[in-house]
Amino acid sequence: MRRETAASGSSLARRQIGINAHLLSDEEGYRRAGVSRYIQNLLTHLPSTDLEAEEADYTVFINSRCALSLPYRQQRSRLPTHSPWVRILWEQCLQPLELLSAGIELLHSPVNIQPLSLPCKSVVTIMDLSFMLFADSLRPLRRFYQRTFTRWSVRRATRLIAISTTTAQDLTEFFAVPTEKISVISPGVGTAYRPITERAVLDKFRQRRNLPEQFIFFVGTLEPRKNLLTLLHAYAQFKRQSNADHKLVLGGGKGWFYQPVFAAVEEAGLGGDVIFPGFIPEDELPLWYNAAAVFVYPSLYEGFGLPPLEAMACGTPVIVSDVSSLPEVVGDAALLVNPHRPEEWAMALSSLCSDDSLRSSLASQGRRRARGFSWIRMARETTEVYRDILSGGI
Repeated sequence: MRRETAASGSSLARRQIGINAHLLSDEEGYRRAGVSRYIQNLLTHLPSTDLEAEEADYTVFINSRCALSLPYRQQRSRLPTHSPWVRILWEQCLQPLELLSAGIELLHSPVNIQPLSLPCKSVVTIMDLSFMLFADSLRPLRRFYQRTFTRWSVRRATRLIAISTTTAQDLTEFFAVPTEKISVISPGVGTAYRPITERAVLDKFRQRRNLPEQFIFFVGTLEPRKNLLTLLHAYAQFKRQSNADHKLVLGGGKGWFYQPVFAAVEEAGLGGDVIFPGFIPEDELPLWYNAAAVFVYPSLYEGFGLPPLEAMACGTPVIVSDVSSLPEVVGDAALLVNPHRPEEWAMALSSLCSDDSLRSSLASQGRRRARGFSWIRMARETTEVYRDILSGGI
């Protein structure tokens, strides 16, 4: 399994590289979540790499609705590829023809799936294999598409990028991918994610968003894999057992099968204590993390898990599940809890909300930990994979 690919010393004489950015979105909502942010940060930081500066030309394939400014040649589809099924049709049937027309030598597909027939070499980033582990968390057609086309894609790709060691191990377990075909390249955290020391700024933000002085924060798509029912049970227990007046804020767009979360709030009589702000724009996220007393992430499975890393970078103490990739993201800079034990989450919440010394220690460790993750490093290691493939590596 490749952690990093050594650079070739030879020049590649302006090689033609394509990047499928059709899932890049500048719209608010579900599509503006982690996948889109990964693509945008890759494209934003490619200019800082030697490959962009000296050796390659990029063509970015993009949907017609995206208005983000990109410093590359853009090829916009005339089809409405913001629709998932139209995008799949374009990827599988039309993209190979566009690659030929543009003279692309290497295609990077950043989200699990590439065209089954390709006229060039390829690299695919595997975000996670949740569709293999949590089959019931997806609609049947989407589950079939993800399982079938990801399996074919990992077999046909020249190289795979896994965003965590856990995801790399899942690739080997489920699809028997040789470890030498996988490069592990973690996402990064942006410089906007930092402690905000100006109390007036946070007070003004709380007032504008009608937030309490003390709250526990979660952000992510509202879906079963995020394990929010366990968090709600834990929060109810925490409220019963302590005198804390912390509210619970569950930020994020509505995903698949989100209704039980709202039903559980009503059944537990927590309507006055749980706040649903909906989708949170990325440029506001640092304010939310900084304003929160604690950040919680009870997810059952993550390919990586950007929100805990961002919260740590902001100096917010973090509690995460002790499963999948989350321990490798937070290291020893957060509290790790069994995602199936609400009573343990309640205890962790009580500890962090009442122990200033523990909060301060985790805040300091979290900031230190987050400094090890950089989008510039991610882009540079990704271009090393491009270089290795185009220089004749596997």
